[in-house]
Amino acid sequence: MKLSEIKQHLSTLKTIAFELPDGSLVPNHFHVTEVGKITKNFIDCGGVVRNEEVVNFQLWNANDYDHRLHPEKLIHIIELSEKVLNIPDLEIEVEYQGSTIGKYGLDFDGTNFLLTTKQTDCLAKDNCGIPQEKPRVKLSDLQKQTACEPNSGCC
Repeated sequence: MKLSEIKQHLSTLKTIAFELPDGSLVPNHFHVTEVGKITKNFIDCGGVVRNEEVVNFQLWNANDYDHRLHPEKLIHIIELSEKVLNIPDLEIEVEYQGSTIGKYGLDFDGTNFLLTTKQTDCLAKDNCGIPQEKPRVKLSDLQKQTACEPNSGCC
């Protein structure tokens, strides 16, 4: 989800809720402690120089049970960050504290913002000798085929 999308969704909501991949909700007294632009410059294992930028939201909750972030306040924080930090309409990455800091993608189901799982990946599979994924074939489909038809000359 991009910044423009979250602002559009927030403008239609009365409350904000973030749902973790396991279906549980981030406690409703969370704070957005950071909105920033993260730039990652790196070389992949194939030697290609890459540059990635994302907007980072950091969610945090403490013992401040009376706190509740309202949609219009989060819109204000986002717009201030865009202006002061010169942030373009980038994809959003969310950090949230579990047993360690987790990084999530962001989606929306019409009610809740969904923290989606992210995976590591090799960006240079063709240079690293990583074989392409073989097509999956059902064993039942293989059993329907005969290895050699009568009178075909293959046996």
